[in-house]
Amino acid sequence: MGTLGRAIYTVGFWIRETGQAIDRLGCRLQGNYLFQEQLSRHRTLMNIFDKVPNVHKGAFVAPGASVIGDVQVGQGSSIWYGCVLRGDVNSIHVGSSTNIQDNSLVHVAKSNLSGKVLPTIIGDNVTIGHSVVLHGCTVEDEAFVGMGAVLLDGVVVEKHGMVAAGALVRQNTRIPCGEVWGGNPARFLRKLTEEEVAFISQSATNYTNLAQVHAVENAKSFDEIEFEKVLHKKFARRDEEYDSMLGVVREVPPELILPDNVLPDKSPKPSH
Repeated sequence: MGTLGRAIYTVGFWIRETGQAIDRLGCRLQGNYLFQEQLSRHRTLMNIFDKVPNVHKGAFVAPGASVIGDVQVGQGSSIWYGCVLRGDVNSIHVGSSTNIQDNSLVHVAKSNLSGKVLPTIIGDNVTIGHSVVLHGCTVEDEAFVGMGAVLLDGVVVEKHGMVAAGALVRQNTRIPCGEVWGGNPARFLRKLTEEEVAFISQSATNYTNLAQVHAVENAKSFDEIEFEKVLHKKFARRDEEYDSMLGVVREVPPELILPDNVLPDKSPKPSH
């Protein structure tokens, strides 16, 4: 950011602070009639000066996640609830159709014992399980990192490599293609089977589809949500036997049927 850019940023900051100061003054003048509304300052996407997140329009970033600074997220990827991707002192790259599941943390390295400046690079069709910590490491295409695993600076997980749940992978460790590593510290356990390799690819596809469902739901307005609540209540069924005893036939209204375009692998129903 140049001198002019920093000057504009500073002026914008002053204007916002002035507005907050006026709000606080107005609250004091209201005295006993004060009602101070507390607003959440959380931002899903946040700049760090000139470092701006670059999230593809086809990616899903869940509410409550934080994507900060120099972070790139590719098409079809999903960043789930509670995740933090903090690219403040280096960059983070997330490829296409990759999923980073709930409460995971991705950070980068500005300095370490080896003196290397390390970004975090995550390839295409990668699955990162819940509550994983990735720090200054590389996870190549179609790799799998299990729940609660920790990958430290300089780690490289090659294509079709798998890190078992709860593993601690020490600095500068390389996990070769087609191998499963686990434990603390992580060590080689066995080779992947063909079924497990296929599962890694399918897992990424499943999460890409699921992310689209969540994106549709999160994009609904308040009125749409309230309307669907009424419909669910009206058309809720006890069970088929109970309904048959009453002679009741309950049809699901069109508003409650998931659109065909939400799941890419679901073909439209033919019209009669």
